[in-house]
Amino acid sequence: MFDANATYKVVLGVIGADCHAVGNKILTSLLNRAGIEVVNLGVMVSQAEFVTAALAENADAILVSSIYGHGEIDCQGLRERCEAAGIGNILLYVGGNLVIGKQDFETVKSRFEDMGYDRVFPASANIDDVVTLLKGDIELSRVPNLGHNSGAAAVGFADWAAI
Repeated sequence: MFDANATYKVVLGVIGADCHAVGNKILTSLLNRAGIEVVNLGVMVSQAEFVTAALAENADAILVSSIYGHGEIDCQGLRERCEAAGIGNILLYVGGNLVIGKQDFETVKSRFEDMGYDRVFPASANIDDVVTLLKGDIELSRVPNLGHNSGAAAVGFADWAAI
């Protein structure tokens, strides 16, 4: 399914004032083992740092982590910041304990998707599933422009959305 010669590069970090580092290091290790190059920005990363690194590294995706519950606040406007920097189509993934209190995950997911995030994961997400989705999304984002009337790319994204 994936091109064995393809390279994948992501920028990863813990956003805002969140200083939870262990999960970030584990994600880096697991993503590297799956053949994904990770530029790990560490903890307490600003939106500007994510965008600057994604530009400098020519990254395929930005992976944002938040565990302390303020992700919803910290993540607002990142898609717009990417657009302003000329990387508006970069894949945006977010995961962790994104809100304070117990809230229905589907509702939380919908709010983040409305903010422009392509994928939203709970803290309990299966890393193998995340890797499969990430590689697939990157591959689909590399599909050449097929024309505005071609439904080929839309069909591909619909297939991945079902996973």
